[in-house]
Parts: sequence; structure tokens; C-alpha cells
Amino acid sequence: MRFISQSLNVLARWTNWLLVKSKLLPENPVEQFDLDPNLPTFYVTRLNSHSDLAAIDRMCQKLGLPSPMQMQKIGNSEVPRFIAMQNPTPLFSKSAKPSNALQLSKEIFHALKANPETQAQILPVSVFWGRDPGKEKPGLATLLGHSLTPSWLRKALVVLFSGRDNLVRFSAPIAIEQLMNDKADVEELPQKLLRVARVHFRRQQLAATGPKLPSREALFNSILAAPSIKKAIAEEAKAKGLSHHEARLNAQELLDEIAANYSDAMVRVADRVLTWLWNKLYNGIDVKNADEVRTLADKGHEIIYVPCHRSHMDYLLLTYVIYHQGLVPPHIAAGVNLNFFPAGGIFRRSGAFFIRRSFAGNKLYSAVFKEYLSQLFIKGYSVKFYTEGGRSRTGRLLPPKTGMLAMTMQSMLRGIDRPISIVPVYIGYEHVMEINTYLKELAGNHKKNESVLGVFKAIKNLRNYGRGYLNFGQPIHLNQYLNEHQPDWRQDISADETTKPHWLNSQVANVADQIMTNINASAALNVINVLATILLCNEQFALSKQKLLEQLRFYLALQKHAKYNEHITQPDEDAEALLAHALKLEKFDILQDELGEIITIKEKERTLFNYYRNNILHLFAVPSVLAQMLFNRYSMSVKDAEQKLKTLYPLFAKEWFLTPMRNGYITEILESFAQHELITFDGTNAVASKDNRALAKLEMLGKVCHLTLERYAITSSLVINNQGIKRVDLERESDILANRLGTLHGIKSPEFFDKKVLSNFINALREQGFISISEQQTIQAETQLEELQAFLTELLPARIWQSINDTV
Repeated sequence: MRFISQSLNVLARWTNWLLVKSKLLPENPVEQFDLDPNLPTFYVTRLNSHSDLAAIDRMCQKLGLPSPMQMQKIGNSEVPRFIAMQNPTPLFSKSAKPSNALQLSKEIFHALKANPETQAQILPVSVFWGRDPGKEKPGLATLLGHSLTPSWLRKALVVLFSGRDNLVRFSAPIAIEQLMNDKADVEELPQKLLRVARVHFRRQQLAATGPKLPSREALFNSILAAPSIKKAIAEEAKAKGLSHHEARLNAQELLDEIAANYSDAMVRVADRVLTWLWNKLYNGIDVKNADEVRTLADKGHEIIYVPCHRSHMDYLLLTYVIYHQGLVPPHIAAGVNLNFFPAGGIFRRSGAFFIRRSFAGNKLYSAVFKEYLSQLFIKGYSVKFYTEGGRSRTGRLLPPKTGMLAMTMQSMLRGIDRPISIVPVYIGYEHVMEINTYLKELAGNHKKNESVLGVFKAIKNLRNYGRGYLNFGQPIHLNQYLNEHQPDWRQDISADETTKPHWLNSQVANVADQIMTNINASAALNVINVLATILLCNEQFALSKQKLLEQLRFYLALQKHAKYNEHITQPDEDAEALLAHALKLEKFDILQDELGEIITIKEKERTLFNYYRNNILHLFAVPSVLAQMLFNRYSMSVKDAEQKLKTLYPLFAKEWFLTPMRNGYITEILESFAQHELITFDGTNAVASKDNRALAKLEMLGKVCHLTLERYAITSSLVINNQGIKRVDLERESDILANRLGTLHGIKSPEFFDKKVLSNFINALREQGFISISEQQTIQAETQLEELQAFLTELLPARIWQSINDTV
């Protein structure tokens, strides 16, 4: 029998080498889990399969781990390294023979008990051949057997057809020492190990494939049978004079417009197409902080992905990354404008469901959509939506729209029994494909509808766009959040989704702001957005290559030593390598004279570069203000700097969704300045260096926030000099003055003239107590506003104030 098993293992090995292409997760489990290849090692897996064993063995060879096909010696005992929880189903039988996992586990623990000095590691390993979740109601049984415990024939076909889509996932080792300390009776240990393993593999299966899929007809029937939909259909029939049947058909048509039609086959095809596409478009996709998301999925959390929205590529990129992290692709809330032939059908079968921009005046549509979303959560599907509502045209985060989030929280109140975690996602690019279109739209052109022609045009223009960046931010555990901020929320759990708790709107708004804050707290620095931050602050948008490298090194070191947040990431390469990469992207001109090279932004790219700078401007906000204070004063105390920033930071926080300033952040920034010999400390005072090179670095950094501060100065001056001005007049006159400053001082940054940015700033002034607004919409300045203007007068150059005062 052992000879037959060894022969089958050899055959499986050769088959694996010839037919199987495996992906390993995590990419380096030895390092991530601190594994020791020299320790006795055991592998626990779900299915007793020669194909699975061969796939694991091949990965173990790559990682330098002991082979699962060999026996493990412990003292005088030899025990198998491979423990399988279930046996495959025989070809002509409905049930499999019991596994010998319990007996093997007993042998291992007895050997370890007899050799207490021996340390060992038990590794759970999951093997997935494709990610088909299966159907809720499968068809008639066939000779191929059950998918979770397939017969040898089905397994052979699975390897043949899905061998190129094999995923081998190692999990953290089970703490044997803790198990043995907790359980004095060695006979109980194997049973506990197998219980833990069963739960673990069940959760991993759900995380990788998602729940079984209902048929589209069954899903529609269950939704149409919901009490809320029955009520909405009756109201539709009464309001429009329709028969019940006609109103029900309307609801069914709306469902057909909305609902996804997820297909694992489409996702696998899309995976191959997107792999080709990323290789054509990008030099690579940097993904950070994914481990925490996988951990949440393994713990059984319902995951809701909420990314920022830079480009239509976001839809594809995030889903692609999630799939390659071994997680089931989410159902995606997509604008109905993307439901055009043939893209709509492809998106729908890839998990997209379509949402109209407005539900106003259509109660039936609202009811149908809410019930569909609730069903997704109840069945356990992960979901992705964009809380900004649309793509950012300026590179800044847009104020969140709370409709989808409100419906999510209402669905939670229907009694979902799993913890729900919202995962904010930062997405950034070294080149955004639509950026030229955004500039035209900001200049007043109408937004064009998506079409097949636009798709082919984008494909035709494929070229190297540098790198893409995707950072998973700090998750928001919704249950825990509500426990802390709304302790009585569970009292409002009800099957009736029309019941709306009094606290819902305020908590939805708070969670939405926290999502945006966590997105910006996980920003990715890249060479384009950092170079944009440097060069846009210089005359002619140019610097000598040497000066540019010096400033680049300074900014990267500043963000490393005085991080705004621990989730912020930056490139690993040095400044020279990063600049060389940037120059290949054809966004810069290199000018040569007798003194060396000068790097300048190409003229057609200069306005566009504001977009990239805006992606990370918030990371330089506080350093910029401190640099400007030091440049102007030469000396300041840490205490004075902290006091001055207290006036300005709340406005920064509202504009850029910043976390509260942490203790010691200002000191860390000043210490970084000192490391670069820009300042020295005289007791508690920071003193700027008199060296021109040092002052030039401070001056450049100080200019980073000038446009933001100039906008603040325009509005504060108008309010202070026109007490009782109406809001509509303030917005109009601020816009006029901004355009005048733009002309006088060559300002071309789109957000400087953005009326939405201005309106949000006025709201922030009111919320933070800088102004008060009467019922008649007249505005009065408070003391805080005068303090703000005094600080702005200190920070901004006289020529800007002269232009403002001449007009105000």
C-alpha cells in the first residue's frame, strides 16, 4: 500500500511540474511567520489528495521547508508530516472513508510529549484549484462527485482545467507549546487541533471563493418576495394605476438593471487579460498592508472595500489585487453610466452591480436597490463602493457621499450575525489615464459619456504609465465603532429596513469622514508626486539636477523620519534611481548648459502636475508651515510653533481629512530639519541656518502650501472687511479675487479656482468657529478668524497681500 502511495506521489509530482502553475500566499511565509526550516514541521490541509500534496511539496522546495512527502523523526519515532482532514469521495460512492487525521495527530503529540525538549511547528496549508464558489442548488450528481471532496476522476479534470490557476496559501503556525500547556491530557490535543483546523479551513474557503452563488432567477424571486418589496410594488401599482403584475414586472426589470451576474469563468479570463494589460501599462503595482485584510477575512469578517477614486482603472486594479491576494473578488457598486455594450456585460459578470446617481422620485427603485444590497450582505458577499461618488478631477479626496454607507449600516441593523469591517483603500498612479480629460472638464468642458469608442481609443493609446500604488488603510470595525460611539445601537436591530434610527445620519457622517481620513493616512509617495511637489514651487518649474536630487532626498527622509501616519508608504529606491525612472516617463525636459543639467516639467504637463501634487499635499502641510515660519523668523520656540499650528490645523484637517495632530509630530519634523543641517536647537528654540543652501531648502518646502494659504487669505480678508456679507456674495467675490490673483501671479492650479473647494472651506470656517452664519446667510467674523488672518499675514509674501488688499 505504501509503495502504491509513493508511486502516486511521484506521478503527482511530474503532473504538477508539467500542468500546474501555483501562486504562493503570502509571498514569503518563512519570513512573515518566522518559520525555522530546521524544526520538525507538519502540514495540516483539508483534503487527502496526491495533487494537493504535490503542490505543497513544490512550494516547500522553493521555500527551503521540509518536504511533506517525507517522514519526520522525533526522538525514536517516525511520524508523517502530512495530515489531511478529509478523504476524497470514491468514484461510485456518495461518502468518503473517515480520515486518519486523528490517529496521525495522536502519534505526533505522543512523540512530542515523549521528547519535551523538541520544538515543532504545525502549518495549516490551503490549496485551491480555481476559485469557483459553486451553486447553492447544484444539478444532479455526476460521476465527478462532490466539489469539496472530489473523486479521483473529478480531481484529474480539475488539475487538467484549473491547474494554471492553483493557489497555495500558508497560514501562521499553530502554537503547539500553548496547546500542550493548556491541555494536560495528550489524548485531547489531537481533537482540539482538528477542531481549530476545521474552522480555519472553512473560513479560508469562504474568504477565497465566497459563498455559493444562487441562480439569478432564485435571487430575484427571493428579493421580490421580501416584505419591503411587496409593499413597494403595491405602492407603485397604486401610484401609477398599474396592475400588481405590471408593477412586479417593473421591479423585476429594475433588478435586472441593477444585479450582478458573477461568473468565476469571466473572472479567470479577466485575470489573464488584466495581467497582460498591467504589463503593458505599468512597470509594476505596489501593494501594501494586505495582510491585515486577509486576517480579517480569515476571522470571518464581512469586508467592505471603500477606495478613493482616481480613474476608471480603479475598478479593475483593486479587484485584480484582491483576487491575487487570495480573496474573493467583491461585488462592485458601479455607476450606471458604465453599463454600455460590451463593457456592461463584462463588468456585470465580473461582479459589478449598477447604481443610478440619484434615487429621487423613484421609490420602487430605492426599495429594490436597498433590498438587493441587503441580500448581498446577508449572504456574505464582500462589497466595494466609492464613497466619493465619482472620480476626483483635482487629485484631492472629494467630500464623501453617504448614501451607500447609510444603506450598508441599515443592512447591518437587519441582524447580520458576522462582524463587518470597512477597509479604506488608497490608490495612486504615476500617470492617470484620464488626466487630460479632467483638465478640460475643470476648464468648463462637459463630461463625455463613456462609450465603446472611448474604450478602443484607450486601448489604442496604451503605453508605459510608470507604476501603480495600492495601499490598504486601517480598517474600521463597524460593530466595534458603534459599540464605542452608539452603545445602544443593537436595540434598533430589526427586520424592517424602513425603520431608521434617530442616530443613523450622524453616525454615517462620522464613519464617512473616518473612511476618508484613513484613506489619506495610507497615502503612497511616488517619484512623480514628490517631484511635482518640489518643482511646482520653483520659478519656471525647474531645478538643476543636483538641487533636485538634494530636495528629493530631503523630502523622502522627512517623510521617513517624521511620518504623518504609520500606514504611509514610499519607494525603497534611492533618489538617483527614482529620478532616472521618472525621466523615462516623458514628463520632463532635460536642459544642458555649461554648468550641468537642468530638469524642468514639460510645458504641457505643468498644470497636470498639480493633480499629482494634490495626492500627497496633506503629508507636507505641517512641515511646510514650519519651514515657512523658520524662513521668515529664523528662530522660533517649539511651544510657539505648536500654538500657531493649533489655529491652522483644524482647517487643514477638514480640507484634507487629517487625523488629529499627534503629540511629538512637530518635534519630529524639526529634528528631521536638524538632521539635514537646516536648523540647530538653542534650548527649546529652533534656529534656522544662515547657509543659503539650507535656507533655499526651507523656502522651497515653505512654498508647498502657499496656494492653500492664499485661498484662506482671500476668504478671511473678504469676511473681515465686509462684516455681514452674504454667503452667496462671499463665494462670488472670492471666486473673482482668486481669478485675479491667478492672472497676476501666474497661478494655474485647478483647485485654486474650484468653487466646491471654496464652499467646503466656508463650511469648515463655520464648523470650527471662525465665522458665524445667520439665518439670512449673512456672515460675521469671530475672534479666531482675526487670529488666523494675522498668522496668514506672517506666512505669505507681501506681494500676495498687496494684490488682495488692492481689491478688498
